[in-house]
Amino acid sequence: MFCSKWLLRSSRQRGFSSFIKPSYSAQPSSPTHQRKTILDIQQQHRDKIPITCITAHDYITGKFANESNVDAVLIGDSLSMVQLGYPSTNQLKFDEFTYIAQAVSRAVTSKYLICDLPFGSYESSVSKAVESAMKLFQDCDNLQAIKIEGGVEYLEYFKKLDDIGIAVCGHYGLTPQRHAYLGGYKLQGGSKKLQQSLEIFQTCLKLQNSGKVKMLVLECIPQALGRLITQNLDIPTISIGAGKYCSGQILVQADLLGMTGSTNNIKFVKQYASFYDTAIDALNDYDREVKNQQFPGPEHSFMMSKDSYQELDYEIKKMVKSF
Repeated sequence: MFCSKWLLRSSRQRGFSSFIKPSYSAQPSSPTHQRKTILDIQQQHRDKIPITCITAHDYITGKFANESNVDAVLIGDSLSMVQLGYPSTNQLKFDEFTYIAQAVSRAVTSKYLICDLPFGSYESSVSKAVESAMKLFQDCDNLQAIKIEGGVEYLEYFKKLDDIGIAVCGHYGLTPQRHAYLGGYKLQGGSKKLQQSLEIFQTCLKLQNSGKVKMLVLECIPQALGRLITQNLDIPTISIGAGKYCSGQILVQADLLGMTGSTNNIKFVKQYASFYDTAIDALNDYDREVKNQQFPGPEHSFMMSKDSYQELDYEIKKMVKSF
């Protein structure tokens, strides 16, 4: 992004006398709507209105989400892949994540804002989880909740966070931070995995009954299991590959918008746009127009009157001769 302190605007009508203020390609977001809170999300759940949630992985995608009609935004550790190019979420460093989370939080001013705790930032102890969560809340002005992957092994963590006033969003079913342990990104539970399905259901019930989990993301489980969990829980359930009967849905924004190319290999993703193809087409158009000397045109250039040009040309020729 480029911006000079003063930008000269010359035109045939106004000559050299007019100046304009600095102009940026992206302006900071300002609150234009009343901010959604957990109370709004809970009321929406009671009213049986599906909750829409989307991830954001930088300031621009945060701004997209903030200007849309979605209800909640997750600063997801999936930015490890879509923003930083790592092969999984496990390579993401906490400092890297915090830096990007700050940018997203500056953009999201009207949505319920949740933030992941990335791999390695909480598992070793309750105090480590609290320290990481507090760091994110200190650095990200608009943050309202923390999301942690895992089950009953983290109940003590959830209790401590809730006790100090940090809302917790749970995440169960497929937990991507444990993909290596699980043998890959695979469906959890199912027709031939009755015992696993029962374990998932029981864990979700225990998470709710702890009273320390405000909402629960369910990932990559059969739709029927997602439905049964949702029917038996009082807290909102948010599906990512858990079917349509959950309280709401979440997708990775880069997948939804088609930012990374084809997402055909991800069963639960619907691609609503093709940003990747549009971006490449636009860059190729730019390349072609520059090489064909079509860009920049007069409408993109600061013009000078003929008399001023001749005077400048004369003075420059004199200057060149003097060297």
